[in-house]
Amino acid sequence: MARKKPAVDTSSVLFDVIYEDGRLTSNRKVPGSELGGLDGDDPAKTFIEEQDRKIAEMSGQSRGKIKTIKRSPNQ
Repeated sequence: MARKKPAVDTSSVLFDVIYEDGRLTSNRKVPGSELGGLDGDDPAKTFIEEQDRKIAEMSGQSRGKIKTIKRSPNQ
């Protein structure tokens, strides 16, 4: 019997983030409720920057400034 594919979480959107130093992080999760409207995907950058600040506080290592973000093709 064939297995069912896992359900895709449509309540969040995945983004690839490129930092100014050239580093790339893939599949950063942003709640769908943060996106849309006239701002489009712009609120995703703010949300990811806040995530990075929290990560930096806990780890003691800064991620640097975000250069660009785009939706991940792996959705």
